[in-house]
Amino acid sequence: MTQPTQPSPNRGPGPGPQPPSRPAEAQKLGELIRTPGYRKTLVFCGLIGIPVSLAAFWFLAGLQKLEGLVWVDLPHALGHDTPPWWWPLPLLLLAGVCVGQIVTRLPGAGGHVPASGLHAGGPGAAALPGVVLAAVFSLPLGATLGPEAPLIALGGGLAIALRHLTGTPETPMSTALLGAAGSAAAIATIFGNPLIGAVLLMEVVGVGGPQLFAVMLPALLASGIGSLVFTGFGHWTGLKTGDLSLKKPSGVQFPRLDAGDVLWSILLAAALAVGVHLVQYGGRLTAVRVAKRPLTATALCALGAGVCAAAYSLGTGRSPVDVASSGQNTMAQLAGDPHAWGVGALIAVLLCKGAAFSLCLGSLRGGPIFPSLFLGAAAGVLCSPLPGFGVGAGLAAGMAAATVSALRLPVSSVVLVVLVLGSTEMIPVAILATVVALVTIELLPPGPAIPPIGRMPRPAVPAP
Repeated sequence: MTQPTQPSPNRGPGPGPQPPSRPAEAQKLGELIRTPGYRKTLVFCGLIGIPVSLAAFWFLAGLQKLEGLVWVDLPHALGHDTPPWWWPLPLLLLAGVCVGQIVTRLPGAGGHVPASGLHAGGPGAAALPGVVLAAVFSLPLGATLGPEAPLIALGGGLAIALRHLTGTPETPMSTALLGAAGSAAAIATIFGNPLIGAVLLMEVVGVGGPQLFAVMLPALLASGIGSLVFTGFGHWTGLKTGDLSLKKPSGVQFPRLDAGDVLWSILLAAALAVGVHLVQYGGRLTAVRVAKRPLTATALCALGAGVCAAAYSLGTGRSPVDVASSGQNTMAQLAGDPHAWGVGALIAVLLCKGAAFSLCLGSLRGGPIFPSLFLGAAAGVLCSPLPGFGVGAGLAAGMAAATVSALRLPVSSVVLVVLVLGSTEMIPVAILATVVALVTIELLPPGPAIPPIGRMPRPAVPAP
C-alpha cells in the first residue's frame, strides 16, 4: 500500500509546479553576495567611507569658515553690523568671473550644471580640482545653491580614484558601486544622518528604474492617506492601535492634523510645483545662454543674482544673506520664529530668492536641495494663516513639495522633511504634498536640454 506523502514546509500539498523555497530576487541576492569580487568591493566600499568622510568634513568646514569670513567678519571689520545691501554685488561678480575661468580652463567644467539635477558617481580624479574650486568660489561668495552636488562629486570621485591603490578591477559594476558608496559617505556629512545619504543616492542612481517609481508612488500615497485615516479615527474615537514610537522628545509640538491641513497642503503642493518648475525652466534657459559664452554669461548671471539679493535687502531692510546663500541657516531662523517675518518680507524673499536661484542653477556650481527647502518653508509660513492651516503643516507640505519638485525623488524628499522638522507628526501631510507636487510637475512641459559647457572629462577606459 502506498504511503501518502507528507507535504514539505516548502512544497505545496498537491501535484503540479511547486513554489521555490525562496523568492527569485532573494536567490539572486544570495548568489551575488557569494561572489568573491562583490564581497571584496563591499569591504572596500566600507573602508572608503573613512577618507571620503574626512575629506567631506574638511571641505564643509572650510566652506563654513569662508562664509563666516565673507559675510560676518569682513562687514564687522568695515563697521557694519550686518552686510549692507550692496555687499552681494562685488562678491557674486567675483564668483562669476572665477567660475567662468574654471569652467573653460579646467577639466570637468567645475562639475555638473546644477540645472541638470543631482548626478551620482564621481567625475574622475582629473576633474576633482575644478569641482572643489568651483564650489569654493560659488558657495561662500553668495550663490543661491547648496553644497550637496559638489559633495556627491567629491565623494564619488575620491572613491573611484582610490580604487587604483587596492588593485580593484575596473568593471562597470565596481565603478557604479564605488561611486555611489563614496557619494553616500560624503553627502551624509551635511545632513548628519547616514540614512538620508543611502536613500538619496539610491533614488539618484535610479535603482529599479521607472518600474520602481511606478510602484513606489502609489504605495507612498496610499500609506500617507492610510495614516491620515487611522490618525483621524483615533482622534475622533479616542481608541489606540499602538505604534513603535518611544517617548516623544521635548521641543516643538505639532498639532493634530485636520481637514484644513490636508486641503491646503494639496493646493500649496500644486502651486509650489508650478513655481519650482518656472525656476528650473529659467535655470535651463540660463544654462543654454552660458554654454554659448561661458566667461561673460557666467559673470553676468552671477551679478544678476547679486542684484536680486541687493533689491531684496533694499526693499525689506533685511540682510541680503536671506537671498545670497543656500538658505540652510536662514531656514532654521524662519522655522524657529516664523512670526518675525512679515507678509511682505516672505513674498519678497520668495520672488528674489527664486530669481537668484534660477540664475545660479544655470551658471554657478552647487546643489538644489537647500534653496528648495527654504523656498518651500517660506511658502508654507506665508500660507499658514489660512483658515484651518497651521505653521507645522505649512512647513511640512511646503518643504516636501518644493524639494520633490526640484529633485524628482519622492522618498528622499519625505525623509529630508522629517529630518529637518525633527518630528514624524507631519509625515502624512509631507507624503500627500510630495505625491501631488511630483505628479503636477511631471505633467508640465520639460525645459530645454542643457548643452555641455566647458571642458568635460574624458570617460575612463576600463583596464584590459
